[in-house]
Amino acid sequence: MSNARPSSQWWQWQGHASQARSFCVIGVGRFGSAVCRELVSHGAEVLAIDQNQRAMDELLKLEPSIESRLLDCTDEEALRAAGALDVDTVVVAISEPIEASITATLITKDAEGSRVQQVISRATSDLHEKMLLRVGADRVVFPSKMQGTRLGLELMRPNLLERLRLDEHNSIEEIKVPASFAGRSLRDLNLRKHFSVSVLAAGPVNQLKVNPPATQILQEGELLVVMGSSKALEQLSAQ
Repeated sequence: MSNARPSSQWWQWQGHASQARSFCVIGVGRFGSAVCRELVSHGAEVLAIDQNQRAMDELLKLEPSIESRLLDCTDEEALRAAGALDVDTVVVAISEPIEASITATLITKDAEGSRVQQVISRATSDLHEKMLLRVGADRVVFPSKMQGTRLGLELMRPNLLERLRLDEHNSIEEIKVPASFAGRSLRDLNLRKHFSVSVLAAGPVNQLKVNPPATQILQEGELLVVMGSSKALEQLSAQ
């Protein structure tokens, strides 16, 4: 069964989600489920939509906290009633039928009163991609190039560019210099002391300086390559 709640409780959830970033994932197959699980692992509130009971049941076995709705994603009024037009970001994770993918993208992006700020849609071909972009998709992804887990991580941490996992707890990440770091030196920031991460490289794109000096000044638009625990890196990314 879907994880349906009474309408009043749903709007309480929606009001809570709107204080942070809220997400809706349409289609909970392998790709969509991976997006959902990654978002939830970072504390996000997620609304999952599908019309396949079995697929929804499989997702809820793994993530029972996810709000879910069984409905036709090409039905504008059903999407509106479910709250899909009130979230910040919608991921249209279905790929077939193509008509449903395109219609869901168009509705969530352009329906009257939609509050959706970003729609990310899954495509299966270059032509599918062009059609999705024409109806308003802000971004199109191909599962063969980007898995659901990776997309979920990017949605929660938009300044993350590249990630190399060293083990279960530690990683090396390339991130954009946070705005709050711009104009400050590495010595002033002292990332090892304040965030428990090590700076491996820093500087402009394609001009990174390995093992940069403490006197190096960071600028907006530059990159940082840092190493540390997943928790520490996530805290750094929130700056």
